[in-house]
Amino acid sequence: MTKSKSIALITGVSNDAGIGAAVCRKLAQQKTDIFFTHWQAESDFLERFRSEIMDLGVRCEFSEIDFAQRDAEMAVLSNATSTIGFPNILINNAAHSIDSNYLDLTGKILDDHYMVNMRATFLLSTEFAKGFQRTGRNDGRIVNLTSGQEQGPMPGNLAYAVTKGAISAFTSSLSAEIAELGITVNAVNPGPTDTNWMDNGIRDYLRPKFGLGRIGKPEDAANIIAFLASEEGGWITGQVIHSEGGFLRA
Repeated sequence: MTKSKSIALITGVSNDAGIGAAVCRKLAQQKTDIFFTHWQAESDFLERFRSEIMDLGVRCEFSEIDFAQRDAEMAVLSNATSTIGFPNILINNAAHSIDSNYLDLTGKILDDHYMVNMRATFLLSTEFAKGFQRTGRNDGRIVNLTSGQEQGPMPGNLAYAVTKGAISAFTSSLSAEIAELGITVNAVNPGPTDTNWMDNGIRDYLRPKFGLGRIGKPEDAANIIAFLASEEGGWITGQVIHSEGGFLRA
């Protein structure tokens, strides 16, 4: 019996320099077909990036999705299925972050974070599991992105910290529920990663805090995510992996 080709759904791919783009490239190099979502990305990036991925010998499609909208998870899976097929790999990379301490935290700020960081991740994962069960496959993979909130406090970023922190608990409990379906569920904390949010001042401040002597790159996160999504990673589930290069918070 010929093994079915893998299809990956990666959320939050809106620029060249992000973790999402690095994951798409890494999985495509492993001959996985790619469906990615973005939000308000530049049109020249989208077509150029799609061509880049297809040049690696796989199919690639994309869709603009606002995860702040209800039922976004259903739209994502419907779009993916109709254009490229139902995925067996789900990478929950999309995130929302606005600095907010206790003085400026509002209900709207909290709700905006909840919709993207928690609600979309939780519902997309469970809808994926329901659909995957109907495919008859036993090689499902869910990888969630977190930011090490349980490793220490994140003052000045309360809404982001609390909503991303919930992903660790969700990962553990969901993994136990759907293991019998042949789906693994893990989370990756890549630590501070040099994507498009860093400037030279931030880099100079963070670099001495890394035990391995450099700041994390998107490719570092992509490597561990691709392993968890692979056949070789099939014995790992319910874990939060802190892939941080020896980052020291003190």
